[in-house]
Amino acid sequence: MSDAARLTAWVRGQVQGVGFRWWTRARALELGLSGHARNMPDGRVEVVAEGDREACVKLLAALRGCDTPGRVDGVVERWSEVRGGLTGFEER
Repeated sequence: MSDAARLTAWVRGQVQGVGFRWWTRARALELGLSGHARNMPDGRVEVVAEGDREACVKLLAALRGCDTPGRVDGVVERWSEVRGGLTGFEER
Protein backbone atom coordinates (compact mmCIF):
# COMPACT_ATOMS: atom_id res chain seq x y z
CA MET A 1 0.00 0.00 0.00
CA SER A 2 1.85 3.03 -1.19
CA ASP A 3 -0.83 5.52 -0.15
CA ALA A 4 -2.27 4.01 3.01
CA ALA A 5 -4.58 5.86 5.37
CA ARG A 6 -6.68 5.43 8.48
CA LEU A 7 -10.24 6.72 8.39
CA THR A 8 -12.31 7.16 11.53
CA ALA A 9 -15.91 8.11 10.85
CA TRP A 10 -18.74 8.75 13.28
CA VAL A 11 -22.14 8.16 11.69
CA ARG A 12 -25.25 9.62 13.30
CA GLY A 13 -28.89 8.98 12.57
CA GLN A 14 -30.95 5.80 12.80
CA VAL A 15 -27.94 3.51 12.43
CA GLN A 16 -28.22 1.07 15.33
CA GLY A 17 -30.36 -2.06 15.15
CA VAL A 18 -30.87 -1.80 11.37
CA GLY A 19 -27.96 -3.85 9.98
CA PHE A 20 -25.73 -0.81 9.49
CA ARG A 21 -22.58 -2.38 10.98
CA TRP A 22 -23.06 -5.56 8.91
CA TRP A 23 -23.56 -3.46 5.77
CA THR A 24 -20.47 -1.37 6.56
CA ARG A 25 -18.39 -4.53 7.12
CA ALA A 26 -19.49 -5.90 3.73
CA ARG A 27 -18.55 -2.65 1.93
CA ALA A 28 -15.18 -2.45 3.72
CA LEU A 29 -14.28 -6.04 2.87
CA GLU A 30 -15.23 -5.47 -0.78
CA LEU A 31 -12.78 -2.56 -0.77
CA GLY A 32 -10.00 -4.56 0.91
CA LEU A 33 -10.03 -2.53 4.13
CA SER A 34 -9.31 -3.64 7.69
CA GLY A 35 -10.94 -2.26 10.82
CA HIS A 36 -14.22 -2.31 12.69
CA ALA A 37 -17.66 -0.77 13.09
CA ARG A 38 -19.09 -0.43 16.59
CA ASN A 39 -22.16 1.02 18.24
CA MET A 40 -21.51 4.00 20.49
CA PRO A 41 -23.51 4.66 23.68
CA ASP A 42 -24.87 7.93 22.21
CA GLY A 43 -26.51 6.17 19.24
CA ARG A 44 -23.80 6.77 16.66
CA VAL A 45 -21.73 4.11 14.90
CA GLU A 46 -17.96 4.52 14.87
CA VAL A 47 -16.20 3.14 11.79
CA VAL A 48 -12.42 2.68 11.76
CA ALA A 49 -10.90 1.57 8.46
CA GLU A 50 -7.31 1.22 7.31
CA GLY A 51 -5.97 0.51 3.86
CA ASP A 52 -5.58 2.18 0.51
CA ARG A 53 -6.60 5.86 0.75
CA GLU A 54 -8.77 5.63 -2.37
CA ALA A 55 -10.64 2.65 -0.87
CA CYS A 56 -11.17 4.62 2.37
CA VAL A 57 -12.58 7.53 0.34
CA LYS A 58 -14.98 5.12 -1.39
CA LEU A 59 -16.11 3.71 1.97
CA LEU A 60 -16.71 7.23 3.27
CA ALA A 61 -18.79 8.03 0.17
CA ALA A 62 -20.81 4.85 0.74
CA LEU A 63 -21.44 5.83 4.39
CA ARG A 64 -22.80 9.16 3.15
CA GLY A 65 -24.75 7.58 0.29
CA CYS A 66 -28.43 6.76 0.00
CA ASP A 67 -28.08 2.95 0.02
CA THR A 68 -27.27 2.50 3.71
CA PRO A 69 -29.62 0.64 6.03
CA GLY A 70 -31.50 2.91 8.41
CA ARG A 71 -31.05 6.64 8.03
CA VAL A 72 -27.79 8.59 8.06
CA ASP A 73 -28.16 12.18 9.26
CA GLY A 74 -24.47 13.02 9.18
CA VAL A 75 -20.93 11.69 9.08
CA VAL A 76 -17.93 13.28 10.78
CA GLU A 77 -14.56 12.06 9.54
CA ARG A 78 -10.98 12.11 10.80
CA TRP A 79 -7.97 11.05 8.76
CA SER A 80 -4.73 9.86 10.35
CA GLU A 81 -1.66 7.73 9.78
CA VAL A 82 -2.06 3.96 9.59
CA ARG A 83 -1.43 2.34 12.98
CA GLY A 84 -1.46 -1.25 11.73
CA GLY A 85 -2.39 -4.33 13.68
CA LEU A 86 -5.87 -4.56 12.16
CA THR A 87 -6.86 -7.75 10.35
CA GLY A 88 -10.19 -8.31 8.71
CA PHE A 89 -13.18 -6.11 9.48
CA GLU A 90 -15.22 -6.69 12.63
CA GLU A 91 -18.63 -5.72 13.88
CA ARG A 92 -18.20 -4.77 17.52
